[in-house]
Amino acid sequence: MVKIKPLRRSVLSTKTSRWLLILGSAALVLIGVGLLALLTRATSNHTSYERYYQPLLMVNAVVAVGLLMTILLGFIRLLVRLRRGEFGSRLLLKLAAIFALVGIVPGGLIYVVSYQFVSRSIESWFDVKVEGALAAGLNLGRTTLDTLSADLAKQTRLAATQLAEVSEESASLSLERTREQLGASDVVLWANGGRVLASAGQSKYVLRPPLPAASQLKDARTKGVSAVIEGVDDVSPGADKGRIVVLAQLPQVNWNLGNDYRMLQVIQPLPPTLVANALDVQNANREYQERALSREGLRRMYIGTLTLSLFMAVLGAVVLAVLLGNQLARPLLLLALGMRQVAQGDLSPKDALQSKDELGGLTRSFAAMTQQLADARQAVHQSLDQLETARAHLQTILDNLTAGVILLDAQGVIQSANPGATRILRAPLAAHEGQPLASVHGMGQLAQGVQEQFAQLHADTDVHALDHWQKSFDVHASGNGINASSVTLLARGAFLPDGVRLLVFDDISEVVSAQRAQAWGEVARRLAHEIKNPLTPIQLSAERLQHKLVDKLQEADARLLDKSVNTIVDQVDAMKRLVNEFRDYARLPSAELKALDLNALIQDVMVLYAQDASDHGKQPAIELQLDPQCPAILGDAQQLRQVVHNLLQNAQDACDAAGRVDAKVQVSTAFNAERGRVRMRVRDAGSGFPAAILQRAFEPYVTTKAKGTGLGLAVVKKIADEHGAKIELSNIEEDGQTIGAQVSVSFKVEQEPGTA
Repeated sequence: MVKIKPLRRSVLSTKTSRWLLILGSAALVLIGVGLLALLTRATSNHTSYERYYQPLLMVNAVVAVGLLMTILLGFIRLLVRLRRGEFGSRLLLKLAAIFALVGIVPGGLIYVVSYQFVSRSIESWFDVKVEGALAAGLNLGRTTLDTLSADLAKQTRLAATQLAEVSEESASLSLERTREQLGASDVVLWANGGRVLASAGQSKYVLRPPLPAASQLKDARTKGVSAVIEGVDDVSPGADKGRIVVLAQLPQVNWNLGNDYRMLQVIQPLPPTLVANALDVQNANREYQERALSREGLRRMYIGTLTLSLFMAVLGAVVLAVLLGNQLARPLLLLALGMRQVAQGDLSPKDALQSKDELGGLTRSFAAMTQQLADARQAVHQSLDQLETARAHLQTILDNLTAGVILLDAQGVIQSANPGATRILRAPLAAHEGQPLASVHGMGQLAQGVQEQFAQLHADTDVHALDHWQKSFDVHASGNGINASSVTLLARGAFLPDGVRLLVFDDISEVVSAQRAQAWGEVARRLAHEIKNPLTPIQLSAERLQHKLVDKLQEADARLLDKSVNTIVDQVDAMKRLVNEFRDYARLPSAELKALDLNALIQDVMVLYAQDASDHGKQPAIELQLDPQCPAILGDAQQLRQVVHNLLQNAQDACDAAGRVDAKVQVSTAFNAERGRVRMRVRDAGSGFPAAILQRAFEPYVTTKAKGTGLGLAVVKKIADEHGAKIELSNIEEDGQTIGAQVSVSFKVEQEPGTA
């Protein structure tokens, strides 16, 4: 049964966003309706309007900014989705633009008409002529006051000139006269530092009259006279009536030689009627300006309300565009996302809408198809896993097989090879994968023989229904170099599907060598039994004939008889020695392995060769390179003496045969701590072994000596096998020339270092 993943997280996210958007829009609409109600109530009542003007203005601004931010946020989200290339973003943007235009165009038209109507209607509520008359009356009152102030300042300056030479004792009388002439209420004569010299009028009865303002005092010192009108701008109840305050500096005369100065202050009250009229005009103008200010605020409030309504209309259009666009685009977005995931290989359960329309059914069908694909892929993966597991098991088996396995194509190109093949052939087959087997050094004859066997099998399959072939091969893996050796293979071949050829082979070199050794042992026993017995009668018969006939024959015949008998006796002795050697090879006793110092044993054998050299002086010298770190090995001293003797004798004979009497024979030992073995090497300076001899040097009766029996290396090989030692035979090459041969024997140590 196909499982369809219900749309949960995305549905919850969409529903949450939708409800948040609806709640936010509803809140903004309620705030806008409340503002319209407050605005209607405030404009019908002037006092209420003045009271709620600032709060209404601030709330309108906040709502307008909130609506604008909401609209901008919605468009920014659409633009971000468009830049990301999300499917459906262009559709949502087009829907939002269409619905926004549907709301903006009519709303903008209504907004323009309403703006003009409100502006002109409010302006028509106020009479421009009244505002001009109030301004003219205000200017007239200010001009009259300025004229009175200037006239009083002129008279005060003249009076200050007349009072310049008046002394302090007569200043009070002069000030009283000046007050009467100017019609002032107060006249005060001030000295430097704010000291009152004299006063007249009401100030005379004040202990300390108020000081003139610092600004007026500074202005009077700069210009000589300063006039200020006070009390006209103060409209509060109980305020003082209007007056003109004039401050004039007295000219300096001989009595003032320092920085002292005198100021004459004259205070003259304004006519009450003039002050009352000026205040009335000023109050009327102030009230009119306040009404004008209220008119501008009312106009701004109406315009702000219209703007708010326009924003709300646009927001509603955008909200509808988003909601309707999501309803249309959500199924398409789900399908697009699912297709993109499937294209990337993701076959996880897909979201599906549960709606009953066609788009919802399409999403469910797509989810069912994806689930079927996922099930099919899972089955394929399981099959591949099983195949990979079987392949890994097969590879493990191949890697641990002692037999060699090679896969070849029809042209003999190596496709794969296991480690056993590399070990047996002693060639880096893994590095030659993709190359013909014949291109591997030393594998030409093997590759040719294998190809011939496969060709013959292919030809015989139709006739005899054969499924494999089997044949042995002799492979000289590495030529005549220092690691040269011969490998005898028992190979089997079969055809695999797709033209692949399977080659399986085993190294039977040791088996063949053991069989040959066993056969030669049997031959040696038979020769010792069948040949040795007739040799003694033959020798005795020849000697008896010589004894009986030597005196009866002539001298020439006697010499011939003597020579013939000697020849028979010598050949019989040679035959006896040969038979004895075969007997010794066949009857070689089992080795008794004991702890043995290989270096000491070699030095003991060297004593015999040192005596031979002193006697004859014609044998090549022997050079010892013994490793003092060599531990004791497990060996039979008697048999190992024979091994050392045979190897040294062969090495000296090889030097003699090559005519290199001055050359040296090197005997060396070395200890390999990692492998726990001691290796003995014997090197000569002869002409080396021919390739044919090198492959079968350890077999009996295989020799390069004219008088040799070929049993020396065979005995060495047999003793090495009895000791569990590894023996290797190779030629020594330098610059492509053979300069000698070496035999190395590797023995096990008695006890590995570091063990108890």
